Amino acid sequence: MNISKDRRNARKKRQARVRKKVTGSIERPRLCVFRTSKHIYAQIIEDVTGKTLVAASTVVKGIEDSVKSTGNAEAAKVVGKQLAEKALAKDIKQVVFDRNGFLYHGRVRALADAAREAGLTF
Repeated sequence: MNISKDRRNARKKRQARVRKKVTGSIERPRLCVFRTSKHIYAQIIEDVTGKTLVAASTVVKGIEDSVKSTGNAEAAKVVGKQLAEKALAKDIKQVVFDRNGFLYHGRVRALADAAREAGLTF
C-alpha cells in the first residue's frame, strides 16, 4: 500500500465533503486554496460561470522575490494579503472559504488570516 496515495485519497474525500456545502455565487465567490510542499496558490472563483476572478500564488515573481522561502507560513501570509488587495480592487468584499480538503492549519490558516486582515470577510 502506498502511503502517499492514501493521503491523496483522504484529501480528495475531504475535498468532496467540503465542496458539497461550499459553492461560490456572484455575491459571494469562493476563495479556493491549493498548496504543495514548495508553493501555495489561492484564487477567487465565481462558480455560476466557472470563472476565476482573482488569483495569487508564490510562483509570481513579485512574491517569490519578496520572501526567503515560498513553502512556509510567511509566504502564505504574503499571498493572502496580495489576494485580498486584488479582490478589493475588483470590488469583492465577501467570499466563501474553501480549504480544498487541506486541514485548516499552518499555511492555509495563515493565508486566510492575512486575507481577513487585509479586508476580506468570510
